[in-house]
Amino acid sequence: MDYEESELSILSASIGLTRYRVIEEVPQEILKQVPEKLQQFCFVDIDATADERSFGWTNIDDMLDMNWTQSPPEKAEYFTFGLRLDTRRIPPAVLKKHHTVALNKELAHNKEQGKNFVSRDRKKELKEQVVLRLRARTFPIPAMFDIIWNPTTNRIYLTTTNAKVCALFEDYFALTFDLHLEPLTPFFMAMDILGEEAAPRLENLEPTIFV
Repeated sequence: MDYEESELSILSASIGLTRYRVIEEVPQEILKQVPEKLQQFCFVDIDATADERSFGWTNIDDMLDMNWTQSPPEKAEYFTFGLRLDTRRIPPAVLKKHHTVALNKELAHNKEQGKNFVSRDRKKELKEQVVLRLRARTFPIPAMFDIIWNPTTNRIYLTTTNAKVCALFEDYFALTFDLHLEPLTPFFMAMDILGEEAAPRLENLEPTIFV
């Protein structure tokens, strides 16, 4: 997955945004619980582990602040926070090299026992061991995506257009707040303006290229 967009923040001069609306009517009780929910589902560091990936909410002003001690998520009528995603990546060539080394050692050991092969299950087991060992020696690469939530207009902005990151955000938002998001594509934005009755006409429209 490409996370290059994570280098850009909501304050960047130019940035790709994905816009959402919350499908449900958001109760005031849930809005009061936003800071508490963010901490409950905050990012968990994996530097000292061999885990492949970790993600969760963090302070938009400081990706290392998972307790919001530097600044609160409330800014005027908005909620602002970040989705931090840390991923360990092992280059395929590195994995292939170390897996081959492990297989050669295993084959040499087996030959001493009178066997001239390594079983399929053992090859799989060796690969898993190599992956875990390499992960433990690899620093996770952090990525940060800013989120702006305006409860007044029921709109949310995410600073990426990456489909996989957007899907992760939508699922984690639903898990955190028990609320569901709908991407504001041109189709849904048109329906928002024209009303649900315009759906059949919009569905029959064909794209036009303006030259």
